[in-house]
Amino acid sequence: MNQRHVVSSALASALALGLVGSVSAHAQDSKGKEPCYGIAKAGQNDCANLSGSHACAGMAKVDNAPDEWKYVAAGTCKQMKGMTADEAKAKAKAKKT
Repeated sequence: MNQRHVVSSALASALALGLVGSVSAHAQDSKGKEPCYGIAKAGQNDCANLSGSHACAGMAKVDNAPDEWKYVAAGTCKQMKGMTADEAKAKAKAKKT
């Protein structure tokens, strides 16, 4: 194996470990929390929305859009007048018909 292959393999391994670490950190951040739809303020959503119009956190255009979500402490979503993913999907489907 030449030096170029060794360096490429080492770099690929380092990148892969970095990705695994970031996924693990995200999973730990969400421990004891649940996604709550319809409560995120504009620019304060936690990740991609249900409609698929964006795939990043902080890209919600309006307050309380039913397809945008934010992590909340487990068991508190209903108290905040939020919805589960299934409820948000059902609401979006009903709105289309």
